[in-house]
Amino acid sequence: MLLALFFALASSFSTRALIPVTAAQVPDFAGIDRWINSPPLTMATLRGKVVLVDFWAYSCINCLRAMPRTEHLYETYKDKGLVVVGVHSPEFDFEGNAANVDHAVRRLGVTYPVALDNHLDTWNAWHNQYWPAQYLIDQNGNLIGHQFGEGNYLRMENAVRLLLGMNLLANDASSDNALDRIGSPEMFFGSAHQKNLAGVDTPRNGIQRFTMPGRLALNQFGLSGQWEITDQYARLTGDHGEIHLHFKAGKLHMVASSDQPVTLEILVDGKPQPSVTVQPSQLYTLFDSHDYRDHQLTLRVPGAGLHAYTFSFG
Repeated sequence: MLLALFFALASSFSTRALIPVTAAQVPDFAGIDRWINSPPLTMATLRGKVVLVDFWAYSCINCLRAMPRTEHLYETYKDKGLVVVGVHSPEFDFEGNAANVDHAVRRLGVTYPVALDNHLDTWNAWHNQYWPAQYLIDQNGNLIGHQFGEGNYLRMENAVRLLLGMNLLANDASSDNALDRIGSPEMFFGSAHQKNLAGVDTPRNGIQRFTMPGRLALNQFGLSGQWEITDQYARLTGDHGEIHLHFKAGKLHMVASSDQPVTLEILVDGKPQPSVTVQPSQLYTLFDSHDYRDHQLTLRVPGAGLHAYTFSFG
């Protein structure tokens, strides 16, 4: 009866859907290296609770933007029967370092249980393909619905409330979704997913010398200087290099690290921005505005050792 009511309510909401699925028993947490904020959990020990399983990675900008809403759900409903389990499944090798995840959990203020799925065993058991991805499980261990990507927060909260026997919250039709104004996709420096590097038809690994193209089309970036390309990142091997980018967004982030601290000189549309010092492997904000027009980035790197993984936008 509750499941049928959930499906009926699903059609009454707008925006991106929390997708209802056929009720089915869910896989357990598999191959977890360690747990943070909790002793080890299993689906059997969680029976009787509403469970929200959240797949995330600490350098994923979409995960980071969604995380405060996940924390809100946990803090609001943990005493009413909800358990949130954050399954940290790394996209990049450095995200499989337990110390890095520990630091990220503390820095981000995550208080719910986090399972380190360093070998993607749980990711694969759930046949998951997205960061972030949330799966909602009822008190009998049945999968009720899933949500991929950002947004649709009220719908997820109301689904949780419904399972907990609580009244639904009203929709706030006045909320403004800045994400709809972003005109640039995530861009990868590594050859495994590289599509946006100007002047390169077929990415190849190894040390190469790059020359900046005269013009960048929207959603292209260019390199100058000597860089080593690997499956996951581009590493500056020369003494000086630059990255140029043509993007459409109000905020620009880069997942990066550096062998030694390196301070990046940042210009957007020719205007200097606050410099950013890179060393630990994490996401860095290069540009933060409410201006969603096209922009031109110039990023000057004064020394060797920078590892650039991705550009992402907000």
